[in-house]
Amino acid sequence: MATYFFFFIFLIISTRTLAYDDSCSFNSKKGNSDLSVIHIYGKCSPFNSPKPSSSWINTVINMASKDPQRLSYLSSLVVSKKPTNVPIASGQQLFNIGNYVVRVKMGTPGQQMYMVLDTSNDAAFVPCSGCVGCSSNTLFAPSTSTTFGSVDCSVPECTQVRGSLSCPTTGSVVGSSTACFFNQSYGGDSSFYATLSRDTLGLANDVVPNYAFGCISFVSGTSIPPQGLLGLGRGSMSLMSQSGSLYSGVFSYCLPSFKSYYFSGSLKLGPVGQPKNIKTTPLLKNPRRPSLYYVNLTSVSVGRVLVPIAPEHLVFDPNTGAGTVIDSGTVITRFVQPAYEVIRDEFRKQVNGTFSSLGAFDTCFVSQNEAVIPTITLHFEGMDLKFPMENTLIHSSATPLACLAIASAPNNVNSVLNVIANLQQQNLRIMFDTANSRVGIAREVCN
Repeated sequence: MATYFFFFIFLIISTRTLAYDDSCSFNSKKGNSDLSVIHIYGKCSPFNSPKPSSSWINTVINMASKDPQRLSYLSSLVVSKKPTNVPIASGQQLFNIGNYVVRVKMGTPGQQMYMVLDTSNDAAFVPCSGCVGCSSNTLFAPSTSTTFGSVDCSVPECTQVRGSLSCPTTGSVVGSSTACFFNQSYGGDSSFYATLSRDTLGLANDVVPNYAFGCISFVSGTSIPPQGLLGLGRGSMSLMSQSGSLYSGVFSYCLPSFKSYYFSGSLKLGPVGQPKNIKTTPLLKNPRRPSLYYVNLTSVSVGRVLVPIAPEHLVFDPNTGAGTVIDSGTVITRFVQPAYEVIRDEFRKQVNGTFSSLGAFDTCFVSQNEAVIPTITLHFEGMDLKFPMENTLIHSSATPLACLAIASAPNNVNSVLNVIANLQQQNLRIMFDTANSRVGIAREVCN
């Protein structure tokens, strides 16, 4: 079985300076509580992971090879205070999953966990003591937390968890309680069994009390995040919904390049400290897939040419799930095949070179003068997003070969979604305002 290499961006919350490099400080800038972002291979990484022996382009190809399962999973998903700013870093070799993670503390006293940050999922879950099939040695120990408690299957939260099991109707004793159990799939090829529980969740200096999450006891497959997941979706069980007035439904993140060596990106929680001058576009709500962040992508330009994409390949349709979503867990941006092909063909026409394929990328060429490479612009309702060149091309470290860093939805995935992925979000501030149903994007150097 092939070994896949994936990148994580870790939200690392700390107040100390790493001893092995004086420039590696987790401390926030004076006056705020911003958290930094670092790559797993960075000098400041808390993990002693060797750098990949293959080139960056091959590493990204390996990372992107998990995208088909991710797209399959997505398609199946029917206060005035100082800013809270959490650092982000990549953890490719640690967990072998292409997501971003945050360092949080669960329970009282807090137990440190590195949880995947997922904008397309709601419920949080962590592997608990005694878990069968869990891949991490770091497991949450409920018995040592003084604030831990399980959720009864009769409460509303139990019915809000995807995959929850019904309360038993026979054999129960009057006055007794039964825990809320649920099964969920994740990543397209894995699943887990968990008990809905409550405990304190620590993010930087903030504490979210009575946070509902799944305590995992059984895992099948290899895509379940080893130390759990923190859902930042739009549903009732997400962090934004459970934190109430603490963050007012607002968060943003800035993801650094995969090659970033120092803490530099951040997750900002709450309206304070967010960009003041940022263009926004409405978020669209799909009742059948309430977790996803749909946006109204109206057209795409390559250079100065508005490519002729048929409207049915971009239009939002709640009945079929079609449309465009912003997702933190997919590596490279994917368009449904007819839309991708007209974008690719116009790009090739303007580059006017000899093209080859490499992994998921079918438009690779010898790059000699990037000044003539056309800019790809996504046109949303009320906002345009021009991909910086670093978000448009992925380079081979050994040759002058460069590839267009977007692709078609795989043929074996029956996806009607266009997905704006994390490679194209790097060095941008992506702000989600769930209370006002809008998302904003602004240029910000996170590296």
